[in-house]
Amino acid sequence: MNEYEDQKTLVFDFSALKDHSNIPTQFIWPEEERSIIDAPHLQVPLINLSAFLSGDQEKVMEACQLVDEACRKHGFFLVVNHGIDSKLIADAHRFMDSFFELPPLEKEKALKKQGELFGYSSSLIGRFQSKLPWKETLSDLAEAMNKLSLQIVELLGASLGVGKARFKDFYEETDSIMRLNNYPVCPKPELTLGIGPHSDPSSVTILHQQQVEGLQVFVDNKWQKISSNSDAFVVNIGDTFMALSNGIYKSCFHRVVVNSEKPRKTLAFFLTVNSDKLISPPSELVNDWSPRIYPDFTWPEFVDFTINHYRADMHTLKAFSNWLHQKKKN
Repeated sequence: MNEYEDQKTLVFDFSALKDHSNIPTQFIWPEEERSIIDAPHLQVPLINLSAFLSGDQEKVMEACQLVDEACRKHGFFLVVNHGIDSKLIADAHRFMDSFFELPPLEKEKALKKQGELFGYSSSLIGRFQSKLPWKETLSDLAEAMNKLSLQIVELLGASLGVGKARFKDFYEETDSIMRLNNYPVCPKPELTLGIGPHSDPSSVTILHQQQVEGLQVFVDNKWQKISSNSDAFVVNIGDTFMALSNGIYKSCFHRVVVNSEKPRKTLAFFLTVNSDKLISPPSELVNDWSPRIYPDFTWPEFVDFTINHYRADMHTLKAFSNWLHQKKKN
C-alpha cells in the first residue's frame, strides 16, 4: 500500500458524531489551550477599500492611518466595498456547502496528494495523532481574490509610507491559494479547537466568514474574538509581510474555536511570494532607529522551516532567523 492509499483511511467522518455527546480523544486539546467561548471582541478598523482606491487624498489618508495603527498593534483589519461580486461569494459558499456535505468516500476522490497545493484534506491527514483540528479543507486558486490581494498590498504600501506601487509588482505573479474551510458542529466545543494557535507564514491572509463567529486573536495577553461580517473580508498580516515590513507590521497569533449549534465555513486566501524573489524590506524602512531585524530569505526557505523544523508560535520569525544564520554558517 502506498502512502496516498494509506492516507485515505484517515479521512474522518465528522457527521457520524453529530448526535453523540463525546468526541474522539485525538481531538481533545490540553486544558490550558482550550477554547474561551466568552472572549471579548477585538476592535478592528473597517476600511472602505473603494474610497482608498478612489484617489481622494483625505479618504486615502484616513484609510492609511487606520490600517497603520491596526497593523502596528496586531495586524488585523476589515475591508468593505472590496469589489468582489456578492454573487461570486455566495456561489463559492454554495459550492463549499455541497462539497462538505458529501459522504467521505466521495470526498476521498479529491484528496490532496503529498506535496500538492490543491485538493481535499481531512484533519487526520498528515497531522499529529493528538490535538487534531476540528476541521476539513478544500484548496483551489481564485482569480478574483488575487486581484483583491494586490489592492490590499497597495494599501499596505501606502500605509507604511513607501508608496502604493512598492509591493504591487513584487506580488504580481504568485502561487497563492484559496482554501475552503469547514468547521463542523462539535458536541464538546470546549474540549477542542478548529485551528490551534498559530501565525500565518504567508504574506497576507484574506478571509470571508459568514455569520458564525470563531476567529480569535491573541492581543494584550488575552484571546479576543473578531465579529462576523458577511459584507467584509478580514485581512491579517502574515509572517512573510512582517519580515518585509522590517517588523513594523505584526503577524499576530490567532486560532479558531468551534461550537455545538452551527457549522462554520470560511473562504481563506493566502498571498505568497514567488520562489525566486528575495524577501527584503525596502530601504526606507531601515535606518538607525529601525535596523534590520530579519535576514533576507526566500519563500521556499521559510516553508521548509515551518513544515519540517518548527511548530508555529509567537516567535517563529526569530527562530527562523537563528536557524537561517546557522544553516548559512554551516
